[in-house]
Amino acid sequence: MTPVNQWDIVWIRIRPGDTDRHPAVVISGQEWCASEYTTKLNVLACSKQVPAEGPKPHQVLLNGGDGLDFRSAVDCRFFHVVERASLSDVAGRVSVERRRAIGRKLHEVLRLTL
Repeated sequence: MTPVNQWDIVWIRIRPGDTDRHPAVVISGQEWCASEYTTKLNVLACSKQVPAEGPKPHQVLLNGGDGLDFRSAVDCRFFHVVERASLSDVAGRVSVERRRAIGRKLHEVLRLTL
C-alpha cells in the first residue's frame, strides 16, 4: 500500500476504464490517511492546464512548486472517492499557499457556511 498524506499529489485513474493517469490532491484527513485500515481516500481531480488559459471559477492552479512537471488545474467542485490500492505514485505535495487557495475555493464553490 502506497503511504500517503493529506495534501499529497498522487497519480490515479478516476474511473476504472481510464487509460491515462491523472494527478489528484488527497484531501482526506491525516489521521484517515495514516490508518492502515483505510481502503478509500477522498481526492480532488486535476487536469492539465493549457498555458494560454486561466483557471475556471471552480479551479486552483498547481505547478512545478507543487512537484508537477506541468500546470494543472484542481477541480474543487467534487470530491472523488478512490481505492487506496489504485494509487500508483506520489508526484508531489501541495504548497502551503495553494492549500489555502484550495480551502478558500472549496468554501466558495460548495457555499459552506461557518
